[in-house]
Formats: sequence, structure tokens, C-alpha cells
Amino acid sequence: MPEIALDLLGLRCPLPALKTRKALKGLPPGTVLVVTANDPLAGLDIPNLIRETGDTLQTTEKVGECMTFRIVKA
Repeated sequence: MPEIALDLLGLRCPLPALKTRKALKGLPPGTVLVVTANDPLAGLDIPNLIRETGDTLQTTEKVGECMTFRIVKA
């Protein structure tokens, strides 16, 4: 599966979720979107977004303030 990185470091709510939604819309099924964000609310917003879109959240990893989400486009 191809992977695309989306660096959202420094962006604050609601921008990480909005930019993740926009990136997912343009991807073919099976593509992995790797989102990196450091907004504390992204830890809530992005999983909620994925539940709405029907895509799959493979993993969530947090190191310090930085969170990485691996999302598979449905």
C-alpha cells in the first residue's frame, strides 16, 4: 500500500481534522495516510473524524507532544 505523509505540526484545532479530511478525499482506496500533529485536541478529533468517514485508523502513537496516526483509506 502506498503511504502519504501529512505534517500538521503547529496547527491548532480545528485545522488538523479539516486538513486530514481534505487529504483523505483525494486518496484512492487502500492508501495509507500518515498524519503527524501536536495539537492536543487532534487526539480526539482525528479518531472521531475517521469514525465518520468510514476509513480505518490502524495505529495511534504518541511521543511527547507529537501524535502520529496511520489511516487506511476505505
